[in-house]
Amino acid sequence: MEVMLLLHSPLVPALSVHPRCRSILSGRASYLKSSQQRVFGEVERGLAGSCKMSSFVLAARAGEQSVVVEEEALLKSESSPLKVFPGQAHPLGVSEVESGINFAIFSQNATTVTLCLLLEERGIRNELDEGMIELTLDPKVNKTGDIWHICVEVPRSNVLYGYRVDGPRDWSQGHRFDYDNILLDPYAKLIEGRRVFGDANNKMSKYFGTYDFDCLPFDWGENYKLPKIHEKDLVIYEMNVRAFTADDSSGLDSKIRGSYLGVIEKIPHLLELGVNAVELLPVFEFDEMELQRRPNPRDHLINTWGYSTINFFAPMSRYASNGGGPINASREFREMVRALHGAGIEVILDVVYNHTNEADDKNPYTTSFRGIDNKVYYMIDFNNNAQLMNFSGCGNTLNCNHPDVMELILDSLRHWVTEYHVDGFRFDLASVLCRGTDGSPHNAPPLIRAIAKDSILSRCKIIAEPWDCGGLYLVGKFPNWDRWAEWNGIYRDDIRRFIKGDIGMKGSFATRVSGSADLFQVNQRKPYHGINFVIAHDGFTLYDLVSYNFKHNDANGERGNDGCNDNFSWNCGAEGETADTNIKELRLRQMKNFQVALMISQGTPMMLMGDEYGHTRFGNNNSYGHDNALNNFQWGQLKDKKDNLFRFFSEMIKFRRSRHVFTRENFIGKNEVTWHEDNWENYESKFLAFTLHEENGSDVYVAFNAHDYFIKASIPSPPESRRWYRVVDTNLESPRDIVPEGVEGVKEMYEIAPYSSIILQAK
Repeated sequence: MEVMLLLHSPLVPALSVHPRCRSILSGRASYLKSSQQRVFGEVERGLAGSCKMSSFVLAARAGEQSVVVEEEALLKSESSPLKVFPGQAHPLGVSEVESGINFAIFSQNATTVTLCLLLEERGIRNELDEGMIELTLDPKVNKTGDIWHICVEVPRSNVLYGYRVDGPRDWSQGHRFDYDNILLDPYAKLIEGRRVFGDANNKMSKYFGTYDFDCLPFDWGENYKLPKIHEKDLVIYEMNVRAFTADDSSGLDSKIRGSYLGVIEKIPHLLELGVNAVELLPVFEFDEMELQRRPNPRDHLINTWGYSTINFFAPMSRYASNGGGPINASREFREMVRALHGAGIEVILDVVYNHTNEADDKNPYTTSFRGIDNKVYYMIDFNNNAQLMNFSGCGNTLNCNHPDVMELILDSLRHWVTEYHVDGFRFDLASVLCRGTDGSPHNAPPLIRAIAKDSILSRCKIIAEPWDCGGLYLVGKFPNWDRWAEWNGIYRDDIRRFIKGDIGMKGSFATRVSGSADLFQVNQRKPYHGINFVIAHDGFTLYDLVSYNFKHNDANGERGNDGCNDNFSWNCGAEGETADTNIKELRLRQMKNFQVALMISQGTPMMLMGDEYGHTRFGNNNSYGHDNALNNFQWGQLKDKKDNLFRFFSEMIKFRRSRHVFTRENFIGKNEVTWHEDNWENYESKFLAFTLHEENGSDVYVAFNAHDYFIKASIPSPPESRRWYRVVDTNLESPRDIVPEGVEGVKEMYEIAPYSSIILQAK
């Protein structure tokens, strides 16, 4: 067995980056090694201490058939002895075994793998010029199949580790090995890097895996239980952990602003709003400073959205309070989940398995997968100089349906369910997960099926963003096994177009609010398999949707070339901010109309953080790189809007949740809705009215007028022994715009104002 002990002095790597869905900017990493001393079987004279070799037999782990003959190497240095054993292939990552700490990493094409260790007592984390121990694995002893492994007697915590990996240098075969890089373990459960979010003084910080076997298991509490909310009853709130409380206006102590603990402090707001699920923008470890690693037009940006995953198992360490690091981040994430569950709120994670942070071949930012086994982890175009395929828009595409990559993804998902108790996942650019290793679409992708059928994931909500940047648009056609839900992008577009007054949209609008049966009524799928939304994190906020005709993205450094151009927005008469009272009132009315449409629709509604008070990004529809008020929740503005827009949003959510007619498990039947319409073929018509029938007679009448003039609507007779009560009229000022208990006195004719909507309840 070959063991290499190195005391080496790495220089700070000149690493670079990639952003989300646009051209990638990054640079090569290089490390210089010095003071190398190798030990081959016995200590050479120049190495302090001694090395004793012996062998013994250990029984294999339970369930294994073989017996492993292990060799022990005792390496004694001036500071600390290390016992080294061959180790075992499973589980991947770091695990504690009887002999010490086991390290196991997959690489099919590597020829050399070296474990790099930094013990706390051997060097300061940010000064890696001393104390790095490197153990080169012998493939005859430390390799089983494609898994390299070693067991080392090191402390149970406070150890940083990574790997050097070498192999064929044949670019044309898809290899990108570079032994100079120290790489992250793809299965690392905790990541140590810079401690403070956006710390410009440490923007070149390197990342290491770490672990903690000393801490006690997390106490979820005796009365703890999962919310287990049915999909049809969900109201999802898409939010960013940091942006939710990072602003001074949050009123929180600076130590917990922008943290998992900050979310806990604001749970009362979520309860008052009425949502019962949060969908968190990426919380896997990412490098928010990636755009600043070398000069470029966007080197002023900080990646606050997080769609640039470094590792699929570790919670974002800089979301820990007070720069607490990865161990605290792991604990505080659990505390956040426990608190949300205690409040009856489910936790859904936005996960990015379509690409990683490592960018493209022009400007790679090598931190892990590329250097460990590029040919396995990424899709490669062998017809184009073995360049990385780019169906993600971010420079690379994870090879999701390769068996070993698929197992990595499944292990990651199971980890978040078993260790962190999350309730579901929204898969970013999920159409990528439907592509084979050559990039071609599959009708029955193995990964998608495995996720749908996995027993551990069986209780989870699984939601696809059913498109990618390569044009694979699968809304309503996503492979689903009757389990997968989908972001309904067609719903978003059709609702926007009807509410703003586009002609010819009435029929499409009716289809969308009634559950999009044209898309989802297949096999055993249900209305709730469609995730209805008008606004999401990328694109305009709701306020900007009614205030801007055009995107205003100059602050992003791409000369306005980034972001979507097809927003189906309408500024109501003036671009951006205005003092015109009529325009401001129309915008407010339109925001309420969108909320009405979303909350009365069959399917699962999702809204964006901040829309409840009318958050603006001033027309920027791609604000991924702004760690400021452009993205941060403005709690002062919420206070100002509490009795108007917020109240309307909150009451509308609660009205939906209290009425079965909006949350049906099955698609609406002919006897469950009456369309008050004999003018379907009129292309110019922008008025729609219908009644949703309830078995107990608590019918609900809904009408939308997207014309620029009043419509005198004939109100149908209420069920026997009932009367109509007005619940919503968006043309009325608050608090008359929504009255949950209803206002009596509804007559046979109702004048519905331009660009407004009404709801009547039979009581």
